[in-house]
Amino acid sequence: MGESNQSSRLTWEGCSVLVDINDGERLVFARLSPAATLKIGKKNFSLQPIVGCPFGSSFRVENGKDGPYLSRVVPSEEEGGNIHEEGNVTAEESRDNRALVDNNTAQSLTGEDIDEMRRQGATGEQIVEALIANSTTFENKTSFSQEKYRLRKQKKYAPKVLVRRPFVRSICDAYFRKYPARIGCLRSDSLALLLSMANVTAHSDVLVVDMVGGIVTGAVAERLGGTGYVCNMHLGVTPHSLEIVRIFNFNNDTCKRIVRCCLNDLCPGQNGSHVQNENMASDSGNQLDVIEEDVSLEENKTSVDTSNKTGKRDPSTCKAVKAGEVASEELIDSWKEKGFSSLIIAAPEQDVWGILQKLLPHLSYSASFAIYHQYLQVLPSRTHPHMQMSAFGGYILNGTKICTSESGVQ
Repeated sequence: MGESNQSSRLTWEGCSVLVDINDGERLVFARLSPAATLKIGKKNFSLQPIVGCPFGSSFRVENGKDGPYLSRVVPSEEEGGNIHEEGNVTAEESRDNRALVDNNTAQSLTGEDIDEMRRQGATGEQIVEALIANSTTFENKTSFSQEKYRLRKQKKYAPKVLVRRPFVRSICDAYFRKYPARIGCLRSDSLALLLSMANVTAHSDVLVVDMVGGIVTGAVAERLGGTGYVCNMHLGVTPHSLEIVRIFNFNNDTCKRIVRCCLNDLCPGQNGSHVQNENMASDSGNQLDVIEEDVSLEENKTSVDTSNKTGKRDPSTCKAVKAGEVASEELIDSWKEKGFSSLIIAAPEQDVWGILQKLLPHLSYSASFAIYHQYLQVLPSRTHPHMQMSAFGGYILNGTKICTSESGVQ
């Protein structure tokens, strides 16, 4: 695309979106393609209606001749559907739920009646209103119970779908909520603090050891905005996974700024062979899937690639170049001479002190470094850091590389 993908207000074929179902009840990452589907309840819905709509658009499940489909909700309609008149305060205080008995006899509308309404083209809202009208106990409930009943039926018969833009905050929050271990329990505010302490600014050359799925690499590239470089360093032969990076919808220029590099390329003789096996084992089990298994980025990616090979497509819908290509010799020589301007380490399964000792010489003077870890590091045979506790923001250690007259580096 001529402009940056991240600055586009509209979705396009091949882009990634974060689908929010029923106000955060489910979060699904999906790549839009002609074959992409989303499972809501027991039925699959095509994501084709989302293509070309602005990020932030709301959709609702509607019944058509060919079955249910996603229909975009106009903001005025959505706001008008949530307006309810307030009843008399005295009448409200006189109502309570003490006399209500949940014996499954309060609802006179049967499942067959609902199926018939659907065959006749009734919308989800109409079904919800029919359920309320045919409930013998709805009027006797308190306003809080009435609203709770309405929301429960809306989630089942009229689910709402919100299309969110996959930025670093939304991606981090989604993974932290569903699979925190895949990103090292890195919270979005901790990630922001990590970037700030590492002094990641435009035109910076940032060295990153990212063993948390690529969330740190993507966050650095997003902040650089197509300037500078982010180099994903791996100590062994096998590169670390960067599965999350492709969710960011980076354009070609930004993807070219995301490169890989082995420690042996910068400093021959320090290939990190002692952690090679650990890296390979970690990467083999750290291939990140999407948040929900019913929408697969890999399957959608295959369908898009196939269409590219069988025919010509509009350049605006072409897939971006793959992020994380091997750094060129010119770049490596430049980093050997000038050094990196920042260093970020997020390696929960490795000895971060050993990694820092190897990479600190490759930083320029006055360069900032920041280290993230889920737990405080302790001495061997002392307290064990892995405890049964809920995930939290973790710990960050930051510093600055300086030059001294005696040793040269501190």
